[in-house]
Amino acid sequence: MKKSFYIVIIAVVAVILGALFLYSNKNTITPTGKDNLIRVTTPVANAVVSSPLVVKGEARGNWYFEASFPVRLLDGEGQELAVGIAQAQGDPATGEVNWMTTEFVPFETTLIFFTPTASQIGTLVLQKDNPSGLSEHDDELRIPVRFQTDLSQTRIIKLYYYNESNDKDASGNLLCSAKGLEAVEREIPLTVTPIQDAVKLLLQGQLTFQEKNRGLDTEFPLAGFSLTGASLNNSSLTLSFADPENKTTGGSCRTGILWAQIEATAKQFSEVSQVKFLPEELFQP
Repeated sequence: MKKSFYIVIIAVVAVILGALFLYSNKNTITPTGKDNLIRVTTPVANAVVSSPLVVKGEARGNWYFEASFPVRLLDGEGQELAVGIAQAQGDPATGEVNWMTTEFVPFETTLIFFTPTASQIGTLVLQKDNPSGLSEHDDELRIPVRFQTDLSQTRIIKLYYYNESNDKDASGNLLCSAKGLEAVEREIPLTVTPIQDAVKLLLQGQLTFQEKNRGLDTEFPLAGFSLTGASLNNSSLTLSFADPENKTTGGSCRTGILWAQIEATAKQFSEVSQVKFLPEELFQP
């Protein structure tokens, strides 16, 4: 009788341990098959994703070439929504990036995209960088993801960044003017503070791979520089900033372009006709 009791206890424990093992495997961070080559910590498989999508993980040094590899986001039809370049991250203590190793090296990239309306599922593709072009050296990790489907909770805004090639006179001289501003669209959550949301997003300076390739550039983000408040009175908008490291000063061309990006981004909203900033020491040559 006593022996039978112990057998039952052992069987129950075995079932519990087995269930825990299966649950753990179900929630594995990275799909099986590539764990010894590349591991993704975020997003996990079948996660609900939205823009901007931060992709983080670690990969063996031979997954990289020149410390990077491409990452693509596809919709349910296989159409490309976004492409980014995952960059090897440096040692937190020294800042040194050592990707020429067979050990795991951390990576990170950010993908900016518009949520597809016809597809609720997608695929994140992390491709091994293959400079040889030989198919036998190709490899990739595919992670299934799901998209946030309630688009009634989002809005489309514009961020204005700078394209130097659009800001030159007939002789090729740089004009340092608003002529160089170019809008990019972003999808953001629907809130009661869209102006502040837009300016804060602008200050993050997140340009896509394609936008950079067509000449767009920005000095944002600036270390320590942040929006601290906003006040709208009779269509006149006052934006308050913190700039503890004085990153907004230095050269009339530079400061003018920095401010022009913020001003244009704020003026996209019909209720804003004039934009001022505080403190007045900001954006001085």
